[in-house]
Amino acid sequence: MKQHKTIISGKVYVVGDNIDTDQIIPAQYLNLVPTIPAEYVQLGSYAMAGLPDGYPPFVKKGETGSEYLVIVAGRNFGCGSSREHAPVALGAAGIRAVVAESYSRIFYRNAIATGELYPCESLERLCDDFVTGDLVEVDVESGIVTRKKSGKSVKLRPLGPVIPVISAGGLFEYARREGMI
Repeated sequence: MKQHKTIISGKVYVVGDNIDTDQIIPAQYLNLVPTIPAEYVQLGSYAMAGLPDGYPPFVKKGETGSEYLVIVAGRNFGCGSSREHAPVALGAAGIRAVVAESYSRIFYRNAIATGELYPCESLERLCDDFVTGDLVEVDVESGIVTRKKSGKSVKLRPLGPVIPVISAGGLFEYARREGMI
């Protein structure tokens, strides 16, 4: 049973606009079954493997997880096909939050349903100001992301009632915990 903290401190990985699900987890890895523990770990090792050249490695060669805990992105993160594997691969790689200007609705819903990560929406464009490797603190409940180097804080859109769902580890775990199933 996966449970998430609502204060996340760590390194960021920065991407731009329109990062689609094929970039998050390329189609050739969709045969991996996330409910099988070894295949879940494998999914994490392929997270962000579809990014174009020019991006630093998200997962270092030979490793199964990423050194980054937060992704900072532009507009329309998770666009493309509706694959549940996208937030699962990011969660398996160690990502605990994505802070983006906006999301495709299906990625946003899948992130909540799977409980893999917090899909935080920034009220400002951060991907042009942050650099991969910057240290941040994301306070999900307060709705604030703080860049450690400068101390600058930016407000996030409130996640509200989805916080306990993600914190519980997803929709089914939340429903079990609350006696719904």
